[in-house]
Amino acid sequence: MKKYLKGILATTMILSMTAALAGCGSSTDATTEEGTDATTEENTDATTDGTEADAAGDKTLIMATSADFPPYEYYEGQTVVGIDAEIAQALADKLGYTLQIEDMNFDSIIPSITSGKADIAMAGLTATEERKESIDFSDSYATGVQVVIVKEGSEIQSVDDLLADGANYTVGVQTATTGDLYATTDIEQAGKGTLERYTKGTDAVAALQTGKIDCVIIDSEPAKSFVAANEGLVILDTEYAVEDYAIGLAKDSPLTAEINTALQELIADGTVQGIVDKYIIAE
Repeated sequence: MKKYLKGILATTMILSMTAALAGCGSSTDATTEEGTDATTEENTDATTDGTEADAAGDKTLIMATSADFPPYEYYEGQTVVGIDAEIAQALADKLGYTLQIEDMNFDSIIPSITSGKADIAMAGLTATEERKESIDFSDSYATGVQVVIVKEGSEIQSVDDLLADGANYTVGVQTATTGDLYATTDIEQAGKGTLERYTKGTDAVAALQTGKIDCVIIDSEPAKSFVAANEGLVILDTEYAVEDYAIGLAKDSPLTAEINTALQELIADGTVQGIVDKYIIAE
């Protein structure tokens, strides 16, 4: 379903988000639910039940994310906010945990789960078969769409142009995202173009603006933010792919069952939809 963003499409948000993200790439920039800094050092104290126990005996649920993906996760000041952040907070509240959000590069998220440094991963994460080889996933809680951003007047008019015989475009993607995975098979390995991989979606969009690449494949909601904040960019009408978002957890994690139970309750009582509607409304 085509959607558009509420409120967060302002250029100022994107600029502040980019500035905030400039120092990211490790969990030392992460924020807690109160917006205070959290250290990577704390992550090493994860207990065997998948959560960190503090001195008072409270349990901390550590969420790995990449906060350059509005409206699912992005910065307001020094605090990570968005759909995933709010759903994670609702889950933590229901299960009696204190939420701690760790911001990192997208390609570090799954390793943070497999190494035990984080308990859950929420970053517009799609439950692909390849990822299921490394981690488990919860039930789906949202649907995402991969789209293509181009400059106004681009000769690329539809997704079919990228996949046509003889196509030879330079395509920007965010490393380790499903856009990267799909384009690797459909375009790079098929000999229909070249991929340029970027740590952040903002970097890919900047490369598009300066003419270093011909288009960007990325999820639709952040794409709308980028296009709204950068004059001269448009999203193609045709969708590249449709996928389901889910929460990543360690293989055989004892948290999976309770996360799924709590998630289904939050879906049933309208909490999840209410959070989504706060940021996105249907056209």
